[in-house]
Amino acid sequence: MSTLPFSQIAKATQTAFVFPGQGSQKIGMLSELAERFPSILETFKEASDALGFDLWQIAQTGDKLDQTEFTQPVLLTASTALWRVWLEGGGLLPTYMAGHSLGEYSALVAAEALSLADAVKLVHLRGQLMQKAVPQGQGAMAAILGLSDDQVIVLCQSASEVGAGKVEAANFNAQGQVVIAGDTEAVEVAISKAKELSGKAIVLPVSVPSHCSLMKAASEQFAEALAKVDLQLPKIAVINNVSANVANDLDSLKQALVHQLYQPVQWTRTLTYLEQNDVHYLVECGAGNVLSNLAKRLPFVNKALPIDTVSRFEDALHTILTAEGKIA
Repeated sequence: MSTLPFSQIAKATQTAFVFPGQGSQKIGMLSELAERFPSILETFKEASDALGFDLWQIAQTGDKLDQTEFTQPVLLTASTALWRVWLEGGGLLPTYMAGHSLGEYSALVAAEALSLADAVKLVHLRGQLMQKAVPQGQGAMAAILGLSDDQVIVLCQSASEVGAGKVEAANFNAQGQVVIAGDTEAVEVAISKAKELSGKAIVLPVSVPSHCSLMKAASEQFAEALAKVDLQLPKIAVINNVSANVANDLDSLKQALVHQLYQPVQWTRTLTYLEQNDVHYLVECGAGNVLSNLAKRLPFVNKALPIDTVSRFEDALHTILTAEGKIA
């Protein structure tokens, strides 16, 4: 793994790294890359040693991979491993980083704001607290497609007034794609209202309704754990989910992580921030290509590049080095 300090690594000017969250996991993730790059397994061992159980085994077999307290550290470790491989391969430091939900922690590890050991313990606890906050079956999430952000906000407010519980916009992922979360019955009412407006709805296979007020109690417990962790300001600018901006002090950084549990992910605004700061290339540092697919239709994005297989990694490395003028 690269041991060079950031000051000695070449920098990009129009590239950002984005780190995916839950939903990007798949059985056997990074297995092909692990055969070529020993640091993949070294990173998983480092994280597993910190937690006391085998994250690579979970990633490869799928055992417990659908349980959020295990999904979260597995995905964070996978993203960290890919980041280390990127640096090993001569990849450039991006100008900005951003992570979707859980991915924000991966970005902070990559930006050296948080150690991998501390981060996997934090997100393991985060998953446990989230699961305990809402009993199995009492919460739900759904993706609403084909409606504006304002339409989704209004229909959630309307659905929350019928006595079936509360539902809120949880992830503003793209124009015409908003994820909602809340009490199961309220989510079902919101889905019906979305269809009345000619929208489409897809119920998500999750056990926890993330980024809504049902997670407020979990956030308060999480804040206590976060206060004990050695957190530094990132060495690469990290755009947070809550404000879609870069925190300039530690208090703001910690507040953003706590608020992220029960406030919506502002991914659309995050991408707008990147556009306004002359970013034209995105590298997705994690399992799969969820974030690349969200970004590839945006006019300002020349390329959105996943790196979770050997061929994808090599293509992304060559594309970015060429685009940034490091190779002809």
